[in-house]
Amino acid sequence: MPESPAAQSAYDVLGVSPTSTEDELRRAYRLRLRETHPDTGGSAIQFQAVQAAWSRIGTAADRAIYDAGSGNRFDRSGGPGPAGGAGGDSAGSPGAGMGGRASGASRGTPSTLKARSFGHPGGDERVHYLTLIREWVGRGVELTDPYDPALVRSAPREIRRWLAKAIAEEETARIVSTMGIGFTVWNNVLVGRTGENVDHVVLGPAGLFAIASHDWGSEVRLSKSELVGDDIADDEDPLRSLGQSARMLSKSLGVTFTALVVVVPDDDLAVGCAQVERGRLAGAVVVRRSVLPQLLRNGVSGVVPGGRGGEERASVDRIFELRSRLQDSIRFV
Repeated sequence: MPESPAAQSAYDVLGVSPTSTEDELRRAYRLRLRETHPDTGGSAIQFQAVQAAWSRIGTAADRAIYDAGSGNRFDRSGGPGPAGGAGGDSAGSPGAGMGGRASGASRGTPSTLKARSFGHPGGDERVHYLTLIREWVGRGVELTDPYDPALVRSAPREIRRWLAKAIAEEETARIVSTMGIGFTVWNNVLVGRTGENVDHVVLGPAGLFAIASHDWGSEVRLSKSELVGDDIADDEDPLRSLGQSARMLSKSLGVTFTALVVVVPDDDLAVGCAQVERGRLAGAVVVRRSVLPQLLRNGVSGVVPGGRGGEERASVDRIFELRSRLQDSIRFV
């Protein structure tokens, strides 16, 4: 699995700059070993991470390979690998960033059987990343490839997180696009005049879902009614933020969402799916990326034993009517 742009780099783990000398790197490694060693009150997980970081950049040869990048590509549409969008009106389609309707063969013809896709998944986040990476490199410096793996890896983590978020949204849109013509996804949906957005609104036979795609580069877990993790800031409330935006969007569009869903990379969640049990967000779920298709096809109760799905299979006429209303009303970031 490609390394997340948001994950801690080997330099982050050791607490040094990518421009550090060999002596500075060695001193930092020894200090971090003492700080994290379990026998002195440290964490076994952090201790192992320090050792793994040193194995990647501890010698001049290994460091040169690491600094050159792992070969992961972060293209302008579609995330790692060859450029490509989500299908339908994908991120790579002309006019997709303008929130235009799908047209022609991109609408999911019988030959492709792809879901309809509107808007630009990850587009707003890529704009933020490009703006910040150019500011960080410096005014007047020619930046030939803002997605160069070595450049991405050397950038501050707060910049890399924007790219990780964009790729996460693009991957969700790609997954939905493969689920067939019974599904429609609107990406980067504007919430009223707040400037906020819902990453994806997905309509299918199991209902209408408000989805946020995230990648913090490390493990997360559900604690009571919110997502927590080492790299989720204290003032960052992913589920509450999605809930607030979804409520505002629901009111403006005159619809009711079947469920709120946060999607994260498979390696970052210990279970396939976890559901909020109590409170205003009861029924909201966080899922591994690979579990998302099952949830969208079968509803929350289809992936969480005893889950509070409450969803009903919508009729074809109902889906058609709701899709037409949403298509006429949704606006994009």
